Amino acid sequence: MSEIRLNEYRIMWLFVFFDLPTNTKTERRNAAKFRTLLMRDGFSMMQFSVYVRNCASYESLQVHTKRVKGILPPSGNISLLSVTDKQYGDMQNYWGKIEGLKNAESQQLELF
Repeated sequence: MSEIRLNEYRIMWLFVFFDLPTNTKTERRNAAKFRTLLMRDGFSMMQFSVYVRNCASYESLQVHTKRVKGILPPSGNISLLSVTDKQYGDMQNYWGKIEGLKNAESQQLELF
């Protein structure tokens, strides 16, 4: 049996980006169901409308891509993006506090 070598170029990450309508009760239910089904398939929420899943191979990525296509809600925008583990490792993430706007103190020039 041949051994499959896993490396940072073979391992894949699948991103699901979506913008789903939530104006009606049915739309909210469809959006919640879509997110729940993504999580059941092993996706993790990266941001509210961005989910990501690790796939051990391109073949695994194709399986999960097909599953996402099978659970698409009737309306909204969904995008899929696949990247290698190497590309994923180059991602830069920043977390921190958002500073509010500071009141600009006016400076008065005194002439004498």
